[in-house]
Amino acid sequence: WLRRCTHYLFIVVVAVDSTLLTINTGDYIFYTDWAWTSYTVFSIGNILMISVGATYYLLFTGVPGTASYYGLIMQVYTWVAKGAWFALGYPYDFIVTPMWIPSCMLLDLAYWASKKNKHSLILFGGVLVGMSFPLFNMVNLLTVADPLETAFKYPRPTLPPYMTPIEPQVGKFYNSPVALGAGTGSVLAVTFTALGAKLNTWTYRWMAA
Repeated sequence: WLRRCTHYLFIVVVAVDSTLLTINTGDYIFYTDWAWTSYTVFSIGNILMISVGATYYLLFTGVPGTASYYGLIMQVYTWVAKGAWFALGYPYDFIVTPMWIPSCMLLDLAYWASKKNKHSLILFGGVLVGMSFPLFNMVNLLTVADPLETAFKYPRPTLPPYMTPIEPQVGKFYNSPVALGAGTGSVLAVTFTALGAKLNTWTYRWMAA
């Protein structure tokens, strides 16, 4: 029962953290000229949530398909967060919820195709998650009507001066947020996935003590 409680607690913590992360990076995407830079941070942060959480959950059960279920849990949490913003009077496309499920499905696929090989999951699954997540999210962002217009129409009362809506300087820092997100993500996600696998070992040892 201790192992099961720890496992569910972990899922809730990661899902809540990812929701907060979505809202915070959403602020930066809408209200600064660092939109593309924050998009990459957004990608890496959420890749961390997928890689660690879904790998932990997948190896905990050992059943391919569990990562997709985890992605569904995350999707529901972030949809609820989006609904909360909508209830506050913001337009429906103001908050862009991450596309968790497709990347989680790729993680499941890597685990299933390698006949439940943990190291293949870490290597191939990690690279697939890291490369796919920024791409799926950029498609998601294309559904937003006009971020700058939204920022002017719905100013946040607590925004510091450096986050006032100004014309985005696209290309100021680099040119392709998807390429940078996918490049950094595919490298870092392997480490993140390995951390998820190791976390499983640690929790088992702690609960067996």
